[in-house]
Amino acid sequence: MAMGEMPQPSYEHMEENRSRRQTLRMPLKLLDPGRSKLTTVETKRIISVLDETIFKVELVSAFSHVIENLEELSPVLGPELTEALKEHQRLSNVMEAILAHLEEEGILQKGTSKGVVYGAEDPAGHLDLHTQGLRNSVRNIVRLCYANPIACQAVRDIAHMRHPSNSQFIKCLSDLRGFLFERLLTTPLEEREKNQFLDEISKRDKKNTEMIAALEEELAAAIQNRDDEISRKNAAIKDLKVRLHNLSKCSESQTQRLRTDTEKQQKAELRSSQTKCSKLQQELNQLRAQLNALITEDRESELALRKKKYKVEMEIENWVQKYDMEMLEKQEEIEEIEAAYMVEKEQLEELREKFALLDQEYSQIKEERRVKQEQKEKAEKELAILVRAATLIQAMWKGYLVRSLLRTKRKKRGKGKKGARR
Repeated sequence: MAMGEMPQPSYEHMEENRSRRQTLRMPLKLLDPGRSKLTTVETKRIISVLDETIFKVELVSAFSHVIENLEELSPVLGPELTEALKEHQRLSNVMEAILAHLEEEGILQKGTSKGVVYGAEDPAGHLDLHTQGLRNSVRNIVRLCYANPIACQAVRDIAHMRHPSNSQFIKCLSDLRGFLFERLLTTPLEEREKNQFLDEISKRDKKNTEMIAALEEELAAAIQNRDDEISRKNAAIKDLKVRLHNLSKCSESQTQRLRTDTEKQQKAELRSSQTKCSKLQQELNQLRAQLNALITEDRESELALRKKKYKVEMEIENWVQKYDMEMLEKQEEIEEIEAAYMVEKEQLEELREKFALLDQEYSQIKEERRVKQEQKEKAEKELAILVRAATLIQAMWKGYLVRSLLRTKRKKRGKGKKGARR
């Protein structure tokens, strides 16, 4: 390698870089879910339960602000919901009084967290009762909000008045919902493919790291060569500076003349620059006026767009509310179908038990028939043997009788011939 020359990449490095660029240009489809919608009833039910939880948390987190401005919001909330909120405020005040009393008696310490308060021991037993009362009050208010969509929307419109911790909690729930939704969209096969893809990426990264280390070594060698070259050039520059210093001594007179000429030229250019500055200032004033006009026009257009955006957001909210109501109706239908399914399942279990008994009886009857059939076949075989034996006996007896008759006839014929001869 020549001095100061950068190392040229090998053919393998060029091919590897080309494959890396092609890989980076490919979309990471394996890391995205294979589906965009949930298909099973269980996953849809999980997401609907989480959405309903987020919705209820949004409602409950706005109760404190609603109670503080109850008089202003009472026309929108309605009498029933207003009374429920007043009752909730009363129960909250009673709970605070009980906690203050417990702190005075030394049962609770000041600044005790809510989780410790709900698990604290109350000798009088009032704390548990009021805690349960507050819970029932919150459930009742949420139920009334569901029954009154206008009031529910009014409560959700004051979401900016929530405590930051509540907003953070709702945001965490929303993030959890997105993560859970993505996990439910991913099948086990897709999960394995993702893991294989990530393993392959890690192997490539390891290989690239080794390649980077080798390139860094080559780069260090090239930098060392460059530093050596720079040191030689610095020596040459130092020699040139010495020569330049000698030349500067000789050119001082020339420099003085040039300085005088330069000052004259600078004064002339200063006058021309002042003229240009005045012209530029006038152009700047004109541009500022145009800018102000453009800003006014942009503000008007921005206001119109904001109005349009608000209208679209209201339409989206209405569609979301309609979607929630339809999902509630679908959920009720699913529950009814499940109840009917459970009844039919119980009937099926009863029929299965009856079928098992009938099957057992049928098996017994079948076994009895088989035994009777075997006995019948055995009896038939024995009868056939007896019939055959009787047939053989009869045949032998008939043969014996025929032979006896023939023998008698032969004897009679023999006697007749003898008498004739005499």
